[in-house]
Amino acid sequence: MGVETVKLAENSEQVQEFIKYLLKDIRAMERMLSEEMFESGTIRIGAEQELCLVDKYAKPSPISVELLEALQDDNFTTELARFNLESNLEPLEFKGKCLSQLESGILGQLDKVRAAMRKFDGDIVLAGVLPTIRKSDLDIENLTPLPRYHALCEAINKMRGDEYDLRIQGMDELLMRFDTPLLEACNTGFQVHLQVDPNEFVSKYNIAQAITGPVLASAVNSPILFGKRLWSETRIALFHQSVDTRKVGDHLRESSPRVTFGNQWLKDSILEIYKEDIARYRVMLSSNISEDVDDLLNNGKIPKLMALQVHNGTVYRWNRPCYGISNGKPHLRIENRVFPSGPTVTDEVANASFWLGLLNGMGEHYPDITKVLDFDDARMNFFAASKLGLDTKFKWIGNKRFSAVDLIQKELLPIAKEGLEKAGVFDGDISSYLDIIRERTESAQTGSYWMVQSYNELSKSVSREQALTAVTNAMIKNQKKGEPAHKWGLAKLNDMEMWQPSSLLVEEFMTTDLFTVQKDDIVELVANLFDWRRIRYLPVEDDSKHLVGLITMRMVFREFNNVVHHDSKSSSSVEDIMIRNPITIHPEASILQAIDLMNSQSIGCLPVVKNNRLVGIITEQNYMTITARLLKRLDEDRENNS
Repeated sequence: MGVETVKLAENSEQVQEFIKYLLKDIRAMERMLSEEMFESGTIRIGAEQELCLVDKYAKPSPISVELLEALQDDNFTTELARFNLESNLEPLEFKGKCLSQLESGILGQLDKVRAAMRKFDGDIVLAGVLPTIRKSDLDIENLTPLPRYHALCEAINKMRGDEYDLRIQGMDELLMRFDTPLLEACNTGFQVHLQVDPNEFVSKYNIAQAITGPVLASAVNSPILFGKRLWSETRIALFHQSVDTRKVGDHLRESSPRVTFGNQWLKDSILEIYKEDIARYRVMLSSNISEDVDDLLNNGKIPKLMALQVHNGTVYRWNRPCYGISNGKPHLRIENRVFPSGPTVTDEVANASFWLGLLNGMGEHYPDITKVLDFDDARMNFFAASKLGLDTKFKWIGNKRFSAVDLIQKELLPIAKEGLEKAGVFDGDISSYLDIIRERTESAQTGSYWMVQSYNELSKSVSREQALTAVTNAMIKNQKKGEPAHKWGLAKLNDMEMWQPSSLLVEEFMTTDLFTVQKDDIVELVANLFDWRRIRYLPVEDDSKHLVGLITMRMVFREFNNVVHHDSKSSSSVEDIMIRNPITIHPEASILQAIDLMNSQSIGCLPVVKNNRLVGIITEQNYMTITARLLKRLDEDRENNS
């Protein structure tokens, strides 16, 4: 629905005229495929980042139009509701450091939005479904005031009626009646695109379908809607129902929803999908189309295929085929619409890496996935993963059954690694991002698990609204810190109030000239670094500057003491004795918060982490500088009040 010029097809004449253009576009694509006009050889990746805008109380803030004016950046665009926004990332060649470049690009865009949102006394949240969203937020007044969104809502209501029921069964049950398609706006996602050579489209698309369930199982981040604990990825059920234009009939006639996984494997061409969608789904929208595709092709020019793109935008396949033009050359893409927004950008890029690696590696192991996996099993795997996340049991290739954790760890992660290596992706990126998937599955803490566990604990002592607010505020803090969700501690009661950074920030006092080690380094090196640099703490990081542990002087002394006095064997590497997942803080936190955390946890060191990368460290040695600054501030306050 990114086409600006769409409108409601108001009568049969407009529908018929649009269908004529639609059929011309199909014939034009057939010709372009047969004449090998599509770009091949150069493979690119891309992404779209959707996000929620919230006010100082962590509730939806319907200011996207005003925010866009403040941003003045064409990479941002509106979504259906005024409390959501989308950022479109520049395509990158699928090689080298494309994954870490993608992460940096997203983080840069989010920094822009956060800075602009401060002017509106608000913030942003990455969540598949915002925990604090309320039914009242879905009032039609919060529809983004653009013709294409009004046209879409009118078209859905015209086909289905003005009222419809939402029913989702999970840990709790949600049964509510709505009178607006704005319900879809509860969803925010992270869409990933992979450009595909035309001659590989069929095999790659079928692989995308096959792996949808397993890749979603570890990526779930949408368990709560209107205070109800539902599916691990409630977005799936919500999206299916919110734009479902079908009406209940009296007999067993089959009818496909407009949000669909599909009905069968692809056999010969991308055109099968477009033709099926034209055959199954009535035209909802039209557009003012003026291009003559035949004339353009005859003159060596590339058509936009506008009618085909408009119709494709009203059929919501979870793996959507896409047509585009870049540098004057047409290309084909597969768009993954399964992933939720969040929990962090690092988590999102890890999810994308897993998916991209599998798409590029599965063909080496299964040249024709359709011969070894039944389509209905692939579809059921998808819905099972949506409901259960990492608790899913998958029916997999050769009729074998695997737990989600075993399938991901034992088979899929190695294949994803091969696929990324085959594309020429930087080794540091491969290990960093796939390690997140591995550690997430080992810990079983997905974004959804963290959210539900936090909510359950908070609900024992506070109201539902307070618990949802605390969860959302904790998400905001953790997302700014940037560590992946499997390292998050549960939300706490003091997260109920909107977190605001003090003017005394960690980044003002932290040590940034860092000495670090890696987990494979020998303990003897650590001992020498402590001696040479007169320091007491050493962060442990990987090749991409991700914090993976912490080692202290006391731990090294204890290790050497055991060797000397107990005649035990010395540990060979840092990994054997380091603290895994140490307590951390982000640079924009207040220094008072850092001091309180160190005192309450009885620790002498806080690694400072932003966007999952080590940026500094706070130790007892920093206290003197901090204390001097605090005392100076007290003197200034006393003078001002005297």
